[in-house]
Amino acid sequence: MKVSDFDFELPAELIAQRPTAVRSASRLLHLNATTGEVSHHHFHELPQLLAAKDLLVFNNTKVIPARLFASKPTGGRVEILIERILPQDQALAQLKASKSPKPGTAITLDAGPSLQVLGRQGEFYLLQFPPPGPAALASQHGHTPLPPYISRPDEAADQTRYQTIYAKQEGAVAAPTAGLHFDEAVFAALQAKGIAKCELTLHVGAGTFQPVRTESVEEHQMHSEYLQLGPEVCEAAKACRQAGGRVLAVGTTSVRCLETAAAAGQLAPYEGETDIFIYPGHQFRALDALLTNFHLPRSTLMMLVCAFAGRDQVMRAYHIAIQASYRFFSYGDAMLITP
Repeated sequence: MKVSDFDFELPAELIAQRPTAVRSASRLLHLNATTGEVSHHHFHELPQLLAAKDLLVFNNTKVIPARLFASKPTGGRVEILIERILPQDQALAQLKASKSPKPGTAITLDAGPSLQVLGRQGEFYLLQFPPPGPAALASQHGHTPLPPYISRPDEAADQTRYQTIYAKQEGAVAAPTAGLHFDEAVFAALQAKGIAKCELTLHVGAGTFQPVRTESVEEHQMHSEYLQLGPEVCEAAKACRQAGGRVLAVGTTSVRCLETAAAAGQLAPYEGETDIFIYPGHQFRALDALLTNFHLPRSTLMMLVCAFAGRDQVMRAYHIAIQASYRFFSYGDAMLITP
């Protein structure tokens, strides 16, 4: 299977640079994966497209201000994007600099203390932060880690808008963007209809933006992310299906959680790392419907969506979305895929 099979042309003006003024005012494309029928809605209409027996599964990870700016002793500028916080005040991070810093290099945060480059771990640098540690220093000096395709500096509004309203567990450096459309009005409408919800956690890493560099899909190696799925999710999913409802994953990160926890054949509690790679041919065990944003061409997220709904149907739906000027990527519009 070729990565080019998941490519498409996207006009640059359709890449959303800012969110809609109201979260639930974004658009929603509904794809019926059985018939291929496509219909157009606004996100606040989501409850009308679901049934009372359905279950929504949310990723409650919380984005940390993981982008830091610093200088090398030479005066050269460095941009730090924390990937993962480790014990002993250490962190893995991506670094952007004119010249890669060597182990032992001291990097001074803007208006802050210095930290040290310890070495490399694959694509990431291992950094040693001084007390009070990377989480606290990021909170004091960090910026919202907007994705690379948003071509503007972060603003104060991004601190709340690049975060779901139900975010609880700190640790992500990218938002689970399908959840950005939910506001209190939508949650109230879902509750009024009797639609259930539950939460799990997957801390989205910066690796989610790494391009697929292999020509063959099967040769790509996924980055690893931490997830936690408790017994309450398993019980809610079981009750939903027994009642004839659908388990709807809110975002591809929720899909990766559910499918990791169901890898043995049945959904079970899980805590630990996952590097699951979902592409066409994957047998889905834990979900029946998917709510997601529109993804980058040639990306692993695009492959996941094609695995769920079929490549030809997804590519056709994307073509329709482009023709209808839907907004793409993190701050863009949403897509509901039902069986």
